[in-house]
Amino acid sequence: MNLSEASTPLSRLLPPLILGGAGFSYQVFRNPNSAQALEVLKRAFQLGLRAIDTSAYYHPSELLLGEALSHPDFALHYSRDQYLLMTKVGRITATQFDYSPAWVRQSVLRSLQRLRTSYLDVVFCHDVEFVPDEEVLQAVGVLLDMVREGRIKYVGISGYCIDVLTRIARRVREEYSRPLDIVQNWAQMTLQNDRLAREGLAALREAGVSCVCNSSPLAIGLLRANGVPVGDLGDFHPAPPGLRLAAKEAAEYVAGQGESLAALALRHSIRRAQSESTTDLRVTTIMGVTSIAELEDNLATARQVLRISNEPRWLWTVDAGPSTDFGSSKLEGEEDLQAAVREILGSWYDFCFPSPGDGWDVAAKRPVAAAL
Repeated sequence: MNLSEASTPLSRLLPPLILGGAGFSYQVFRNPNSAQALEVLKRAFQLGLRAIDTSAYYHPSELLLGEALSHPDFALHYSRDQYLLMTKVGRITATQFDYSPAWVRQSVLRSLQRLRTSYLDVVFCHDVEFVPDEEVLQAVGVLLDMVREGRIKYVGISGYCIDVLTRIARRVREEYSRPLDIVQNWAQMTLQNDRLAREGLAALREAGVSCVCNSSPLAIGLLRANGVPVGDLGDFHPAPPGLRLAAKEAAEYVAGQGESLAALALRHSIRRAQSESTTDLRVTTIMGVTSIAELEDNLATARQVLRISNEPRWLWTVDAGPSTDFGSSKLEGEEDLQAAVREILGSWYDFCFPSPGDGWDVAAKRPVAAAL
């Protein structure tokens, strides 16, 4: 099956694992560069990853990915229809958004140029809770126009606030007489916060959404031993000090049991996504990496949950069950570890990050102080 066929339901094309492009940005990596992106992508493709999610906001991710994907090592081995490219529009900087029709169109055209491709498989409206719903709906309309032009295959929205995502999904279906193809939510199908599974999926399914991406399974690096990532732009992580301390305590406890909190959290998110997938709703996991070592560690962890397929498009099966070499006794022990982590997190379990928070004026699309 050709991955570029827009008539094919996205749920039949989207693999269970997607490579996140934020690892090639100034937000989470110091000095992202073309050598880093090329090395990681070459190894990722060798290991079977065939879908990439990025954003214009994750600068310079699009530029680095475009350079890597057009490298002879890729062009000679992987044609464009053998992988999926997903990017986003609307968010420009931490405090700057532009959802105007002119900018949405310009942003898509710029992404096409940066990624060195003639079409994009998916384009999301980025962090929709920061702008008025009407502007999101208008931007979706522009993206749908670009679908008809052949520049985009599928259209979605992304953000943190589940109630906003579901509300907009319902309104898109009402206004355009068709549902969104896909919705992306971050850090809410994790060991720390499981609200997406409990509160979001049913509502999104009712709105006709057939694909949901769970990104940030480690809550942007919170659920690991070495603390939150700090890139060239400094510490942007929204977790308050109390949650960071609890996560550190959980990581130390898990390490004392001979396990890694990052591996435990990643397995949990992948398994949760698989268990929540149905015939009419595909739930996948976006996995951010910054290095080959991190990529290989994460995929080794994923292998404990997913089976390897002989499919030529990618090696990871869409409907995989737990790997047979991940014994039931360990699974039982894993449940105990997960319960211990939740107990350590205490009141921080299911804590939601403020997004956009009281300091943001949604109508003005800027910080409150700047809006006065």
